[in-house]
Amino acid sequence: MARDIDPSLNRRRLRIELRKAREQTGLTQRDAVKSLEWSLSKLIRIEAGTVSLGVTDLRALLQLYEVTDPEVVAELEEAARGSKGPSWWAPYSDVVSAQYALYLGYEGAADTIRMYNPIVLPGLAQTEDYATALLSALTQESRVRLQVELRVTRQERFFESDHGPEVDIVLDEAALRRQVGGPAVLRRQLDHIKKLAEHPRATIRVLPFTAGAHYSIGTPFILLGFKDDDDLVYLEGPSGGLSSRDDLELTARYQECFEEISAIAYEGDRVIDLLDAIKESLVNS
Repeated sequence: MARDIDPSLNRRRLRIELRKAREQTGLTQRDAVKSLEWSLSKLIRIEAGTVSLGVTDLRALLQLYEVTDPEVVAELEEAARGSKGPSWWAPYSDVVSAQYALYLGYEGAADTIRMYNPIVLPGLAQTEDYATALLSALTQESRVRLQVELRVTRQERFFESDHGPEVDIVLDEAALRRQVGGPAVLRRQLDHIKKLAEHPRATIRVLPFTAGAHYSIGTPFILLGFKDDDDLVYLEGPSGGLSSRDDLELTARYQECFEEISAIAYEGDRVIDLLDAIKESLVNS
């Protein structure tokens, strides 16, 4: 049932279906709010999926958009009821920015996730002690434990479920060799990556030092792919955030970059061999 799904996913379902229904009737957002005597900002937020939607308001929209199929109406009403309430990351809200909360909502609905991080290993692949060592150097001590728990919970939602997105991660050799937390922590981290490479929904590649420069050499990014919507790119860092769906050129640029680095990255046995070689180099460290 829709109410068993995270509220952010129900809001996304409503956003897609209501925008599509409005466009099929030939109405602009201004046309719709004029007929309903709503503010434009209210409809914009509904179509952006950033707010919940009551059943009464939903019915008003469906009537305006001439959506009458009883099955469709019932499904959307159930989604509206499930659009309220806290998301799974609510216990960690003190360490989740508004931009990252928006990203997490989209991430949970994605069919494919492709990511690259040139500096450190991505959060989705970090062990608990690696994450603790990394975050201890980046943030206040009082916030570290909560941020680590958020990363662990996020990983569990991805990799301990029978269903979920296909995850394609390109790791950078520089990130693999950086001794975050020291040799012992990195050895356990490398073992974790080898285990992750065996997951049926995960693909792990490594971009070697010999790859040279490329478009995103200094910028971590994540591409979210959807069967029923356009891709989105999330740029990590102080000035990053989730791309606008209107910025197709930016998304295309990172799609091309991911394809380029994937084509020259190590995969399969070459990844395992490199991980083992790095681990072996740490024996006497």
